[in-house]
Amino acid sequence: MLPVTPRITAVDTYDIRFPTSRELDGSDAMNPDPDYSAAYLVLRTDAGGGLEGHGFTFTIGRGNDVQVAAVNALRHHVVGRPVDELCADPGSLSRDLIGDSQLRWLGPEKGVMHMAIGAVVNAVWDLAAKRKGKPLWKLLADADPEWLVSQVDFRYLTDALTPDEALALLRAGRAGAAERETSLREHGYPAYTTSPGWLGYSDEKLTRLAKEAVADGFTQIKLKVGADLADDIRRCRAARAAVGPDIRMAIDANQRWDVSEAVEWTNALAEFDPYWIEEPTSPDDILGHATVRAAVAPVRVATGEHVQNRIVFKQLLQAEALDILQLDSARVGGVNENLAILLLAAKFGVPVCPHAGGVGLCELVQHLSMFDYVALSGTTENRVIEYVDHLHQHFTDPVEIRSGHYTAPTAPGFSATMHPTSIETYTFPDGLFWAADAASHHAEATA
Repeated sequence: MLPVTPRITAVDTYDIRFPTSRELDGSDAMNPDPDYSAAYLVLRTDAGGGLEGHGFTFTIGRGNDVQVAAVNALRHHVVGRPVDELCADPGSLSRDLIGDSQLRWLGPEKGVMHMAIGAVVNAVWDLAAKRKGKPLWKLLADADPEWLVSQVDFRYLTDALTPDEALALLRAGRAGAAERETSLREHGYPAYTTSPGWLGYSDEKLTRLAKEAVADGFTQIKLKVGADLADDIRRCRAARAAVGPDIRMAIDANQRWDVSEAVEWTNALAEFDPYWIEEPTSPDDILGHATVRAAVAPVRVATGEHVQNRIVFKQLLQAEALDILQLDSARVGGVNENLAILLLAAKFGVPVCPHAGGVGLCELVQHLSMFDYVALSGTTENRVIEYVDHLHQHFTDPVEIRSGHYTAPTAPGFSATMHPTSIETYTFPDGLFWAADAASHHAEATA
């Protein structure tokens, strides 16, 4: 009797939302009331041993149901695939999803559909890493450079990065990798925190949290700006007084400004020595970022959390429009596309400081930065991963911060698995929390 080939048997999806808007956690100039949410999926298999792949993409509330529907639209590409083949070549599924001749019209390679593809692809990488018994960063760092290159889609990139150049970068990155892995396991990866700087926080809360961040070992904090210049001047002054002159302080406008306004506003805050201005204008405005960068130096320009694909990142780098590249683990088409983005950054010599926060974004992106350090760029100089102290308790392998550093994950997978009780409680609209919340509002309305 021939052995049974394990396959993907189901793709289960969940609309998970957390009521973060009630404490103004995550608030900024463009998003004053976010409810951090995840369009979450589980790849079920018949491989035995409870082997599953978990993935998600991040939203901030309304519309999360649309994102879940987009994930559901990809189900037919996944169910029935052999687990062995899928884990051996996640790029094959990535190419099939991106190349779907009908769904592609909804992108191509941008927006809700592309984020859904990223969620599915990330779930496959979670499955592959669990199957190998390794955390994802270690799976990538141990991989043959030739295989990693095979996972990258070089369409539209070869005027800036060829497969041969990528292979040379990865081969060079293997020199000293063992020593860097040891250092990573001992010391972790540098982090910065946005937790003090949400726009809705009072000056007193900002000051208290900024002082706590320094005491906890962080050497960089970030403040949201862009709603009111007088308020920003006051808040930056309070934050700088709280942390002193030697702690880096970044500022983040979340796309609030036109180009000329970005220049004027950033220069007005220059007295507080901001390390970077993040998303000073539209993430699609490559030349606008270049203009801002030239006009606000030595303040650096950082962007990337809303950059929709590797091609836009390529152009930002070619146009010398950014100083800090902020990739996001769930905005683009998953690990495969983020490999391309990391390789582009390495080719152009631009440091990567990923966007995190959200629901589970810290859990995911740490793996990408740690792989980059161990096996690609080989450095953490001027590189930090964003950290916020929200919602980690909902994950089975939450991030761990020690002395302002991410501790290297040791559990197999992509750190994407949520506790079943969290899924049950916060699935919208019928989970335990949201059902009770709706009942409470109904009781108040009819009282």
